[in-house]
Amino acid sequence: MKKLMVAVAISSALIAAGCTSQASNTQKGATIGAIAGALIGKGTGDHDKSRYVWGAAVGALAGAAIGNYMDRQEQEFREELAGSGIEVIRDGDNIRLQMPSNITFQTGSSAVSPSFEPILSDVARVLQKYEKTTMIVEGHTDSTGTAEYNQQLSENRAAAVAGELMEEGIDRRRLTVIGYGESQPIASNDTTAGRQENRRVELRILPNKE
Repeated sequence: MKKLMVAVAISSALIAAGCTSQASNTQKGATIGAIAGALIGKGTGDHDKSRYVWGAAVGALAGAAIGNYMDRQEQEFREELAGSGIEVIRDGDNIRLQMPSNITFQTGSSAVSPSFEPILSDVARVLQKYEKTTMIVEGHTDSTGTAEYNQQLSENRAAAVAGELMEEGIDRRRLTVIGYGESQPIASNDTTAGRQENRRVELRILPNKE
């Protein structure tokens, strides 16, 4: 009963965030991010549990069907996101969408930029067509600032992206949020260009396997 009450409260808050004309885009993004952060698990254990529950609900893939399913999804992402600034990366049976922070967030903010919201709508449109997948939303920062600040910023930004996807109709059981802070750089933090690469949110898309 308690879980049901929490779910109802969260649903009401999401509706309010989306429909209140008085709220600015920044407030809306912060509200959705906070809801997502409170709702979605932040560890791989939570994600494994979500994958099990979601897989039981929609079925699983096996054998050659996995590769074919992910191939088609990858192609649709490439078509939908061409020119958007999001990099589509194939990693075995998984797909990664790499979202640089300079197009996703304003400096120092964890609210999704209004100009990026239509792009996340395109992402959600593809995800809705391929429901036999779950997602991990990963936040990453550069090494500027304290480790504690970067950890919190990475979590908040990942949660904000997850919140936007939920608002677009993606079932919360498919989503897990993880913040990695500055711990997983993909370039050197000694250069401006490298730090910009490290500031990112990645959406890791995994097939439900039998």
